[in-house]
Amino acid sequence: MKRKSRDKIIFAVISYTLIALFALACVIPFYLIIVGSFTSEHSILTEGYSFLVTADRFSLAGYDTALKNPMEILRAYGVTIFVTVLGTVLSIFLMTMTGYVLSRKDFPWKNGFSFFFFFTTLFNGGLVPWYLLCTQTFQFNNKLYALIIPGLFSVWNMIIAKSFMKGIPYEMVEAAKVDGAGDFCIYYKIMIPMAKPLIATLGLFTALAYWNDWYNCMLFINDNRFWNLQYTLQNILNSSEALKRIAALTGQQVQQLPSESMKMAMTVIATGPIILLYPFLQKYFVKGLTIGAVKG
Repeated sequence: MKRKSRDKIIFAVISYTLIALFALACVIPFYLIIVGSFTSEHSILTEGYSFLVTADRFSLAGYDTALKNPMEILRAYGVTIFVTVLGTVLSIFLMTMTGYVLSRKDFPWKNGFSFFFFFTTLFNGGLVPWYLLCTQTFQFNNKLYALIIPGLFSVWNMIIAKSFMKGIPYEMVEAAKVDGAGDFCIYYKIMIPMAKPLIATLGLFTALAYWNDWYNCMLFINDNRFWNLQYTLQNILNSSEALKRIAALTGQQVQQLPSESMKMAMTVIATGPIILLYPFLQKYFVKGLTIGAVKG
């Protein structure tokens, strides 16, 4: 008994130590980004990055440059928040409903549809046919729904939903059918309330994907009124880099832009709000990923 207790203590110490080191390795880079965003450009270029911001290194020039046009940033925030919220809600609805159908034992075509979804993870039509389909058939050009529809469905997230719902006792579905409940009633009143860990997990994955997306905005949106946050910040950074190159080629004197600290400030501006989402979903996150693995 003492041997087992001692082994458990050793295992716990090693496990917590490794987890703490891993967590530290994840936190330190973001901490350096925050410190760098408040550091002057001259200090970064001459002394490098530091763990502390001293009085002589402190500067808000990065934020001043990044927020030079605050209304543009606020508009981009509004677009990103709208797209993230609406896209996440619709995506969760589609993926949980599809996962529920494919997890039903009485659905005769579940294997065929499952293969169809899995096949799309191995092969696709390619970027050019997809772009032509989006622009010519669905008319994505300069439409806000162009930022929502491409990310609505993820096969990987659907498989997670399917595996989770397989872990819910099928007897509950049978009992509801005996009581006269229809499929949508079972989905809404039984499966969804029991799938809170799944919804939290899919919500986190999907919200992160929408929040960080800039590629679809680059492909389909030319009107800057519909630019999301990531693409707006990227354009600000590209504009400052272009000014520096033009000045270097023409020999003109332009105001020195704090490009390094501005990059750090932009990262904080774009990342800060979405990080606040994780603490609210953390208690469901691991359960949502692993509960479906019990029954496969």
